[in-house]
Amino acid sequence: MTSPTPDKITVNGDRLWQSLMDLADIGAYDDERTGLRGVNRLALTDTDATGRRQVIAWMEQAGLTVRIDRMGNIYGRREGTDPTAAPVLTGSHIDSVATAGAFDGCLGVLGGIEVVRTLNEHGITTRRPVEVGIFTEEEGVRFGTDMLGSAVAAGRLTLEYAHALTDRDGLTLGGELARTGFNGPADVRLDSPHAYVECHIEQGPVLAENGVEIGVVTGVQGISWQEITIHGRAAHAGTTPTHMRVDAGLAAAQIIVHLRALVDSGEYGDLRATVGHLIVHPDLTNIVPARAELTVDLRNPDDVQMARAEEALAACLRDLEDSRPGLSLTVRRMAKTAYVPFDEGLQKVIAQAADDHGLEHISLLSGAGHDAQEIAALCPTAMIFVRGEYDGISHNPREYSTPEACAHGVDVLATTLLRLADQD
Repeated sequence: MTSPTPDKITVNGDRLWQSLMDLADIGAYDDERTGLRGVNRLALTDTDATGRRQVIAWMEQAGLTVRIDRMGNIYGRREGTDPTAAPVLTGSHIDSVATAGAFDGCLGVLGGIEVVRTLNEHGITTRRPVEVGIFTEEEGVRFGTDMLGSAVAAGRLTLEYAHALTDRDGLTLGGELARTGFNGPADVRLDSPHAYVECHIEQGPVLAENGVEIGVVTGVQGISWQEITIHGRAAHAGTTPTHMRVDAGLAAAQIIVHLRALVDSGEYGDLRATVGHLIVHPDLTNIVPARAELTVDLRNPDDVQMARAEEALAACLRDLEDSRPGLSLTVRRMAKTAYVPFDEGLQKVIAQAADDHGLEHISLLSGAGHDAQEIAALCPTAMIFVRGEYDGISHNPREYSTPEACAHGVDVLATTLLRLADQD
């Protein structure tokens, strides 16, 4: 017999934590720099494939019907009493950067599965189906475009574009989908869900600074990724006079310093700029670099200010070329997403769920990109942030959120999903 639908539900925090730790074992490595255990599970590597198969097994054990689309996105579906109703979708990603912790993305996926387990244990049926999604290559570190699986699912990027992307070894995403067995048969374009809610660690210090556990996320700031290749001229380090050099390494350094000056000027709003990848060629001690490659990551919550910052960077590149005969630069756009506001009504549902669980919360903007910003093009979308420790550090083995904080975040997720799944 089906039990009456409760006003709120609480998940099994110990079981949630165990699943997080078990998944962290897949791709685990000992980080020499920190002395901690980290996670390296880049998208569509053998390690990622092992993690995917483990999560699929957990989905099936929870009674979910699993489908895989042509981007390798994975969805587990729990039917509702009205099979024609649009589903309530939750989820995130399990791919990681090379120096990750156990929580980024994984909390949203495993939290969604834990919600389903809890619904099953309480005998709760919902009018709408509930689906848990795993999106491919959210991090973007292997194939150069972040939020890739969700961007194709939402229609912003084409399947053909995504499949043709290559990693630094020249392997295509389409080829790696086939090699790992995740080139599924399902249509990649999502029918519009009723709503999408993603639970995620904050990856920042705001919740801890305010002494609260839950963040109701108002939106995601704009993100711009570019790859810059600088062509100079190789020369002998000892015999080539300084004024005759065409030093690609020096030009790269000048770009990095200029980016910091743009940020420090305060003229571009709340701009953040990062050069996360830099390499010079031929990379030898006694040779002036002939070529340099670097990536530029710009973040800004204001699209107008972002455009101004991008133009300031472009002007810097033009000036570099003009000032040094023989120097040339090429720029490749890797990714670009605008500021995305989240649904205000859905934010209120999350805030009410937090209140009903007795959890203090604040509203805040996300500084990181998330699959939610792509799915927001299809349906009302919002996010729940969970507090991280150690200044909220992420993309680092020090990334950590307590078992209690994770459980409380997924409690809010569970109650939110339950209420959305019973909406008309």
